[in-house]
Order: sequence, then C-alpha cells, then structure tokens
Amino acid sequence: MTQVIDFHEVTHRHGRLTRLDSLSFSASQGEVLALLGHNGAGKTTTMHLILGLLSPASGRVSVLSGAPDSRHAAVLRKRLGYLPENVSFYEALSGFEVLTYFARLKRADRGQITPLLEKVGLGHAAHRRVKTYSKGMRQRLGLAQALLGEPQLLLLDEPTTGLDPAATRDFYTTLDELRGRGGTVVLSSHILPGVEPYIDRALILGDGRRLALGNMEALRREAALPLVIRVRGRLGGNDWQALISRPDHALLAQDEAGADLAAPETAKLDTLRRLTGMAGVADIAVEPPTLEHLYQHFSRGANQ
Repeated sequence: MTQVIDFHEVTHRHGRLTRLDSLSFSASQGEVLALLGHNGAGKTTTMHLILGLLSPASGRVSVLSGAPDSRHAAVLRKRLGYLPENVSFYEALSGFEVLTYFARLKRADRGQITPLLEKVGLGHAAHRRVKTYSKGMRQRLGLAQALLGEPQLLLLDEPTTGLDPAATRDFYTTLDELRGRGGTVVLSSHILPGVEPYIDRALILGDGRRLALGNMEALRREAALPLVIRVRGRLGGNDWQALISRPDHALLAQDEAGADLAAPETAKLDTLRRLTGMAGVADIAVEPPTLEHLYQHFSRGANQ
C-alpha cells in the first residue's frame, strides 16, 4: 500500500527542549491514524512537521513523496487539508465568503463550496457572518475548509470539539467517505471512546517518543491487559469462590445484580466454560481493553 507519510528517526528541538526524539512511523493511503498523547507529548510538533511549518533537526520526513519543508510544499497545499484545534476566521465574512477565500488560496473548484456547507450542516447559515456562529458552527466551517479540494491527506487536531452528538456522527461519516476514496487521515483527539470505532491504527506519544503503534488487536496483544468479564445473576457457592480465588483472576466489583471479574485473555475460554456451568449465572459479557485503557497503560509506562 502506498505510503503517504513517512517519519524516519525524526528529532526536533526547540532551544534546549527536545520536542520529538527519534520518532519513526508511517501512514498509508486510505488509513485513519490516531495521534494520541498528553499535552506536550509531541502531537502538534508532529503535525507541524507534516505541514512543513517546522523542519527536523535530524532524520527524514516525507509527505506525499516529498519533503514538506521544501519546494514540494507548493504541491502539498493543493493535496492536503488541515483543521487546527482552535479555528479562527474573519468574523465579518460569511461562511460562504470564508470558503471562497480559502478555495482561491488552494486553487480549488469554487463549485464545491455550497455542497460542502450543506454537508457540514451550514447550508442554512452560508450567508450569515461568522461572528454570529456558535463554537460548533465554527468547527463545522473549519472542517468544510479542510475538505476543500478533496484532499489526499487530512490532518485534524481535536476535530469534534464543540460538536453535538449528531454533528460528531456526521463528521465520522465524512471521514469514512474520504477513506473510501483512498484519502489518508491523521487525527488527534482526547475523546478516545469516540475515535476508537473509526481508526485503523493508533500512535501513542509520550515526551516526544513513540510509546506504541498498531491497530487495536496489536496494541491489546502488546499490553496484555486483562479482559473484564461482567457476570449477572445470583453468584455464590464453591464454584464461584474457586473461580475468583484464582491468582490470575481479580474480583473488581460485586453486588446483588452480579459481578465484574478481570481475567487474562489466555484464560477466557476456560473462565467462560466455568461460568456457563454455574446455576446462578443469568448473563455474561466480555469486554476487551478499550483504547482509553491501552493509552493509560502505555502512558503510565513512560512515566515510570
């Protein structure tokens, strides 16, 4: 698959402070990559290097087959869309006029403007001044700006900030459409439960270093965190006591409705067989570690 972004042992410094430390990763055509990390982890620096706003102190950055801080930047502007965390527009302009301005800068077809405004739910406010827009409406306008020209690469920094649930759902539908056309998306977000269903891989950064990279299956395998098995019913007796007394199991919570049990992936089938054989069990649900659990695990390791 075609590589759209390639970082090879990239280091970037700001004075004596190392923002990125020998970072290597790649993103392929048609992939949605989540860029995760605490404030100061290196996410914004990584995006600015992709945009060509910064240059590496050492290592190599390639975006769409060229160095973004070279003459290749002129090509990138037409093929790349960017939504910063805090969007800001000329407030005296209307939404339509803002997109017209950006379409001229990107040399994009201005015939896209009205359909894009409709797509992001701003068709009714296309000719209202931006100063009358709510935070969520400005965020939608920012997304429309990023989508001008049908970019091959889309960089999104906290894209769902200020969006209501319906707008957030529409946003991810738009991402799926872009990915379906072969577009690549790199998004940074602190709302991990929201992004988990829509990403292909996650890159977790800490203090400018790569802590983990992979899809959910690979990250779960690497972290080896326990499953949470939620059991509902009347639980008791020798069989239940024997199960929760196993050294590789942990009782997380128990009440009259049931219990939550932590168990390793390797013991899943044996644990389920034991539970289904108990008379008081009414229902069982197995929950693997979420993206939030994995992020906390790898980030905690970096701080030890």
